[in-house]
Amino acid sequence: MRFGEVTLIEVGGHGPEDVVLDGEGRIYTGVDDGRILRHTADGRGAETIADTGGRPLGLELYGDDELLICDARAGLLVVPLAGGTPRTLATSALGLDFVFCNNAAVALDGTIYFTDSSRRFGIDNWRDDLIEQTGGGRLLRRTPDGAIDLVLDGLQFANGVALAPDESFVAVAETGACRVTRVRLSDGHADVLIDDLPGFPDNISTGTDGLIWITQASPRVAALDVVRRLPAPVRAGIRALPTWLQPRPGREVGVLGVAADGKVHRELRGEIDGFHMLVGVREWRGQLYFGSLEDSKIAVTRV
Repeated sequence: MRFGEVTLIEVGGHGPEDVVLDGEGRIYTGVDDGRILRHTADGRGAETIADTGGRPLGLELYGDDELLICDARAGLLVVPLAGGTPRTLATSALGLDFVFCNNAAVALDGTIYFTDSSRRFGIDNWRDDLIEQTGGGRLLRRTPDGAIDLVLDGLQFANGVALAPDESFVAVAETGACRVTRVRLSDGHADVLIDDLPGFPDNISTGTDGLIWITQASPRVAALDVVRRLPAPVRAGIRALPTWLQPRPGREVGVLGVAADGKVHRELRGEIDGFHMLVGVREWRGQLYFGSLEDSKIAVTRV
């Protein structure tokens, strides 16, 4: 199904990668100069509530009055919804510094599930991990007492995170593998929620409709599949090329609304004028809010 009418909201910054809404319908996003911005429910009246000094990516509500921030450079942070100085929750886990803190989901008891996308490549070199297929992504868990443990390792560019509506499992997008993996929280068993996606999944989130919404930032790139089969020295040479000579994402974007059993209930796909690289999604009361890695706008449409 194609996208219907889409409204674009200028955010006042570049790269509003993720988006989250509070109980009043106010819209929060982070941009690439480190600012956390809040817009009124109608998309107007933007104000800066914090500055991480890094590159904020995934955002989640944290309790009643704080915002959780996955910052690719500064780690796992929280800031009051009213605004203020971010507080650091973690910059490392299990003896390894975070290289690329990316996205999170928060359980009802305050447990945080979050991703560190790569052991080798940070935000400025995200394409390199997709070329090399390093399998160094981690899904981590931070309990309310501050302890962090490993949920799943060896992920192909670990990205978006979402909890099942009943919190029976946590799902994690593997951008490099074009799939979403889930882990049962009762016994730690991992399997596939949905596989062989036609595009690269990025952020994911659980909507107020009970579906897990999965972004697809771009269709799969045939040239990238070829490059990943080449010998390591050749791949390294391609990584050294200017970005405009490397395999590039397409303009088409999409989202899927998937039930807890992996069945696709909703699918939207196509090009959106004035908007591309759809990497963030949030369903809220029948509307979808989209973030972008490359634009300066949030897109809004009806489900």
